[in-house]
Amino acid sequence: MMSAKVGDDVYGEDAAVNALQRHAAEMFGMESALFCPSGTMTNQIGIRVHVQPGDEVVCHELSHIYLYEGGGIASNSGCSVRLMRGEYGKFSAEQLAKNINPVDDSHAAMTRLVAIENTTNVGGGSCWDIVDIEGIRQVCDQHGLALHLDGARVFNALVANDQSPKRFGELFDTISICLSKGLGAPVGSLLLGNKELIAKAHRVRKSMGGGMRQAGYLAAAGTYALEHHVERLRDDHNKARMLGDELSGLSYVHAVLPVATNIVIFDLDDSIDSDRFLDYLHQQGVLGMILKGQTIRFVFHLDISDAQFEEVLSAVKRFESDGVTV
Repeated sequence: MMSAKVGDDVYGEDAAVNALQRHAAEMFGMESALFCPSGTMTNQIGIRVHVQPGDEVVCHELSHIYLYEGGGIASNSGCSVRLMRGEYGKFSAEQLAKNINPVDDSHAAMTRLVAIENTTNVGGGSCWDIVDIEGIRQVCDQHGLALHLDGARVFNALVANDQSPKRFGELFDTISICLSKGLGAPVGSLLLGNKELIAKAHRVRKSMGGGMRQAGYLAAAGTYALEHHVERLRDDHNKARMLGDELSGLSYVHAVLPVATNIVIFDLDDSIDSDRFLDYLHQQGVLGMILKGQTIRFVFHLDISDAQFEEVLSAVKRFESDGVTV
């Protein structure tokens, strides 16, 4: 990071940022890319470049862009939202086709954009089947809709399914990728698209306050992550699966979502106080979060060593014996 050649990225003069943007775009076979501080910003810019106020965005009811981005679809783009349902944060092409407003109905918002999330966060790190994405793309083409990917953890999906980034680049108009999750960079995300959309995205980023000056120090970490930390995501997936198997056999765990990548989501038995459970684990040096009620989420990343993983397994086992008295 400290050897990065930097400049003023607002003027496109930061060599390290430019190199990162070219590298990411080439990986996905897309024309251009834009470096931003966060995945929320790349998603919100990705939405805004496709829509006008009063338009409609179609996404899953559990999607990050709807639940966890501060109402940004409304405040940044002035759009309404059509929420889809389906297992593990996914929906089908058939569902989508039935939820597109007629273009000649002035009473309804104009459906403009479809957004999917891969992997799905609240869906337990579930991956979309490429055939299902192809079906979504076909419906979008038939109705003149843009397709955006919230790919905060897209590399987890690519590694888990041995898929090509370039195939994803062919299917989506815009893709948001995060560098600071499993890939381990300290901060930053990228929005990918064609040159026209990314030129528009530059203006939107500026209006959102996302233009940074000597951002190359951060971009250099992102380039390193893309070059060195993609394949190692398999280690996170293996740890997550082993933890999921362990939790499935514990008496205080009601259910565990299928573990596909690096996220483990499970429900505690109703007799267990979820706050007390996390407090107990915190005392053991293990951090997790409550999604809602009795639902707990753990996420694995490159900073969790094998020794620390064993401590996690020991902590969840110990809770079974002494957690009720804590």
